[in-house]
Amino acid sequence: MGKSRLQDKYEKEVMGKLQEKFKFANVHLIPQLKKIVLNMGVKEAVKDKNVMQDHAEEMALLTGQKPIITQTKKAISNFKVREKQPIGIKVTLRGKRMYDFLDRFCNIVSPRIRDFRGFKKKGDGSGNYSLGLEDQQAFPELNLDKVKRSQGMDITFVTSAKKDEDCLELLSLLGMPFVRNV
Repeated sequence: MGKSRLQDKYEKEVMGKLQEKFKFANVHLIPQLKKIVLNMGVKEAVKDKNVMQDHAEEMALLTGQKPIITQTKKAISNFKVREKQPIGIKVTLRGKRMYDFLDRFCNIVSPRIRDFRGFKKKGDGSGNYSLGLEDQQAFPELNLDKVKRSQGMDITFVTSAKKDEDCLELLSLLGMPFVRNV
C-alpha cells in the first residue's frame, strides 16, 4: 500500500510547521495522528436485531473496514439491557485508511453537514479531539435510498500530542475545518 495524499502532506509540510511553531527539542516529539476511532451507539438494537446489521454495513462502507460490535459489560434494568447484549459498533482506523478517511471527512463530508460553520476548538485535555455527528447521511459513500434510519456517531482523533493546543494545531494543519475566531 502506498502513501495517502494527506500523509505525504503531513511529512513534507505539517511536521515542519509544527516544529517551527512549538520548537520541539526532538523530531519524535512532533505530534502525529495515531488513530481515528468511529463509534456508533445503536440503542434500537435492543428491540430489533436487524438494525445492528444495517448500521454495521453502513460503517463498513464509510471506513472500508469491518466494524466490531460492542457489547454491554453488565446488566442494567433501568436501561433494559442484559449482560453481553450488542449495543454499538466501533471501527479503529490506522495508517493509510486513517489518512484517507480524514481527507474525505475534511474535504467532502464536512461541507455536506447541514448548517455547518466549523467544529469547536476544544480538546479532551490529553491531546485528543472528539466530535459527534447527528446522522451518517453526510457521507457520500452511502446510498440514501437504502438508509432506513438516521443514526449519529462519535469520531475521536487520537494523537501523540501532550497538550490540546498541539493536537488542535496538528488537525488544523491537516485540514480539519474548525470555527474561525473572529
